[in-house]
Amino acid sequence: MKNRKEITFVIEGTPKAQKRHRFGRGYIYDPSKKEKQDIRALVGAINLNKTEDAVTIAITFYMPRPKKHYRTGKYAGVLKETAPDLHTSKPDLDNMIKFYMDALNGLAWKDDAQVVGIMTNKIYDETPRTEITIHNHSGSEVIEYPMDNLGAVA
Repeated sequence: MKNRKEITFVIEGTPKAQKRHRFGRGYIYDPSKKEKQDIRALVGAINLNKTEDAVTIAITFYMPRPKKHYRTGKYAGVLKETAPDLHTSKPDLDNMIKFYMDALNGLAWKDDAQVVGIMTNKIYDETPRTEITIHNHSGSEVIEYPMDNLGAVA
C-alpha cells in the first residue's frame, strides 16, 4: 500500500465469520483456513502492496435479509415496515472482524499489530457483501472517529 493513502474494495457474497479452532488427534486446526485462502485469492487480484505503516480499517458487512422481513401474498417480496436495518443476530461482529483481519494479514499489512483503529457496521442489504477501506497512516498522524456516526446506516 505504499504511496496509497486509502484503498476501498468489495468482496461479494455473504460475509464470513471466524470459526472456533478445532482439536483433533494431537493437533489444532483452523476450520476457516480454506475460506480465508479464498478471500486472500480474491483480494490478491487487487494487487495490494504490504505496508509497514499504521493502518485503520473500516468494514461494513452487508448481511442477507431473512424471509421473515418480507410481506407475503399480494405484496410478496415487499419489505415490511417493521424490518430492521441493523443486523443483531449471529454471526458475532467480533468473529467477522477477526476473519477478515486474519485473511488480510501479511497481504495488506505486514502484521495485524499495525491496525490501530477499526470502524465497523453490520447491516441488512439486498446484496450481501463486505466493503473494506484501508487507510494508511504515515508518521504519528492521530486518528479520530466522529462518535455521531457510530452505528449509522448508509
